[in-house]
Amino acid sequence: MNKITIVGAGRVGESTAQFIAAKNLSREIVLLDIHKGAAQGAALDIQEVSPLFCYDTRLIGGVDHRLMADSEIIIITAGLPRKPGMSRSDVLASNIPIMDSVIDGAMQYAPDAILLFVTNPVDVITYFAFNKTGWPRNRIFGQAGVLDSSRMASFIAMETGFSSMDIDTMVLGGHGDTMVPMLRYCTISGIPVEHFIEKDKLDAIVERTRVGGAEILGLRQISSAYDAPAASVAEMVDAIAHNRHRILPTVCLLDGEYSQHDIAIGVPAVLGQSGMESIIELPMNADEQAMFNHSAELVRKDLAMLKTM
Repeated sequence: MNKITIVGAGRVGESTAQFIAAKNLSREIVLLDIHKGAAQGAALDIQEVSPLFCYDTRLIGGVDHRLMADSEIIIITAGLPRKPGMSRSDVLASNIPIMDSVIDGAMQYAPDAILLFVTNPVDVITYFAFNKTGWPRNRIFGQAGVLDSSRMASFIAMETGFSSMDIDTMVLGGHGDTMVPMLRYCTISGIPVEHFIEKDKLDAIVERTRVGGAEILGLRQISSAYDAPAASVAEMVDAIAHNRHRILPTVCLLDGEYSQHDIAIGVPAVLGQSGMESIIELPMNADEQAMFNHSAELVRKDLAMLKTM
């Protein structure tokens, strides 16, 4: 790609820029932040790594939304992070005004860009952006399921001792405690994961996946996770930049898929050069559908909060 903008030069934003540059996914990366020095410093730091990691990406840091101009993708990581004991929904009221300003900038200076949201609560913020912009849903989506699926695959690798490269997982639903790990679609070299792990241990892995972000936040205390979320964003950007048509769990706007309307939630989607190209509808059994519907209900409760803001 020619230009990618990352809004938010905190730990997630900086790590995202580093991964995207290292993978040579864009000729130019702009880091934006309300703190000018933070964005400029992060950009310069990553630029100075280029001879060691062998990339020619040009990095720029600043505060002016005009720097978004001509961006093909705008990745939004800005916002109030969670603190220990907080849920993702707890930061909604603080983050919506920030998103409002960022989206205004994107609409003015990069009206043809793809918007990829990372800021929590990502399901609600993706929905908010879709309604605010009026843009087609293929250009507005969020990152959550790639991260959740990666966490689950890592926990399975830790439990079995098998290579994580052979493990495929799929996590759907809202990005939170009600996410829906689809065990029937989780395999190790194509073999169902239940062949290798007993049910009680699988249940523990599912629960650990659901609270994966909180576990890291609880350990670090002063910071939530940033490397895994950033790597997950880079995976999605790679699919778009190289038009790979990869199937990745993505926070998408649903219009009848999975029997849901007027909601943004995590589902399998095909990512290519036009963004979210299509949604894959997986057949669900009764238990899976019930969990997915419950997750959607809780997302809708957060969506209802938008009307009060």
